[in-house]
Amino acid sequence: MFASMPVTYRANLFQDRKELHQFLLACKQTLIEEGQKKVVSISIESKPLDPLAVLDKIAEPEQLHFYVEKANQGEAIVAIDTAAKFKFEGVQRFDQAQKFIDSCLANTIATGALDLPFSGPHFFCTFTFFDENLNGDSPFPAATVFLPSWQVSSKKDCCVIVVNIVIDWHINISTVVDNILRKLDKIRASGNQNFKYNLIERKHKFQPQDVTDKKHFQASVLSALEAIRADRISKIVLAHAIEVNSPQPFHRVDSLNNLRRMYPDCYVFSTSNGKGQNFIGASPERLIRIRDRELETDALAGSAPRGKTATEDAYFAERLLRSEKERREHRVVIDFIVQRLASLDLTPQRLPGPSLLKLSNIQHLWTPIRGKIPLGVHPLEILAELHPTPAVAGDPRDVALRQIRRYEAFDRSVYAAPLGWIDHRGNSEFVVGIRSALIDSDRARLYAGAGIVAGSDPDKELAEIQLKLQALLKALV
Repeated sequence: MFASMPVTYRANLFQDRKELHQFLLACKQTLIEEGQKKVVSISIESKPLDPLAVLDKIAEPEQLHFYVEKANQGEAIVAIDTAAKFKFEGVQRFDQAQKFIDSCLANTIATGALDLPFSGPHFFCTFTFFDENLNGDSPFPAATVFLPSWQVSSKKDCCVIVVNIVIDWHINISTVVDNILRKLDKIRASGNQNFKYNLIERKHKFQPQDVTDKKHFQASVLSALEAIRADRISKIVLAHAIEVNSPQPFHRVDSLNNLRRMYPDCYVFSTSNGKGQNFIGASPERLIRIRDRELETDALAGSAPRGKTATEDAYFAERLLRSEKERREHRVVIDFIVQRLASLDLTPQRLPGPSLLKLSNIQHLWTPIRGKIPLGVHPLEILAELHPTPAVAGDPRDVALRQIRRYEAFDRSVYAAPLGWIDHRGNSEFVVGIRSALIDSDRARLYAGAGIVAGSDPDKELAEIQLKLQALLKALV
């Protein structure tokens, strides 16, 4: 499935400038022809670092970056700048991205502490919701995949730094070594920056503006319900967006720090387009997680608020579990995932009934689904089958996608799309970019959606969306 990659184990390369220079020079001397390039990926164990502090310390606005953290699992990873990158538009984007990753790995030498979590080369991927940008106004291409220059990860007490260097005939090894050691010192110094346990207070009040009128959303729900009654569709997810302006540019890192403090049970993420625009959020939804060919995915659909007291919370939970409307919406997602995985010769395993996923401000019906991945199946093949699930699109999927374009008067771009990484061993993790915002200097567009099925009420669906939007709005600074 993955191209073979030369691997060596040299744990102390960063501790000796001369040895690092000699190693990179030896890699350069393996180049056969002038146009050939190789990537050298070096992993080193580090003292504890906060990947978000590293993002704040070394990332530049014009550089690509990717950050994801789930605080209650003690896992975080950040990728900054590009050693190699790929951008693509069109329906073949997952296949083309897979070929790019395999091509890079075929020309990569990995060395260092490769036995540690998150070591070795990782490829970070941002996809848009639709595979084609019909209006030409999406800030992100349909597919962006990059191998970072720098990657810093933490898993509980283990921290790993990965540097990826492109070697060609014209490279000056001495200059490269100096730049690596200089940047490494800067990364290590970020360990002195500690805002991990402090919420950042907002200094200004925001006045949200609806991108489209609330009445437009409610009218779209009524129109969708007519299509459901006519059996043209069984479910559609409609999104709403608001925009906020700030007297000063939004601070990406402070907003992310607030999100991970406020929602430790969500995937807090940030990805950039290299043009100063950042997409951030706190998503409760994991699309896929792959470890040693074991797949985990989640069916997440059906929502209720959290109660202000334990009694009220239990009441909302029980009503959610018993709601035929919410359970029907949830079953649509389960059936879709199981059928799609079966088409790849997986045998999905799941519990007979949904559980509850309780977040700080909302609770969902949740069914985890597991399966063993057959040999020859790439993570991006699974992604292509699953995206978009009925949890963010609808059912039947193709009909729902056409209707979303009809009803929504804004471009989803990367909202509700897969965001994640794939490593050199085929391990992978992707989340769904919901409960999210596109930040452009002093402007932010926030997105949230609701699943419309038979029995949906326009006022209640709008209230659910506003609840989701508030979760992110409170964190922005």
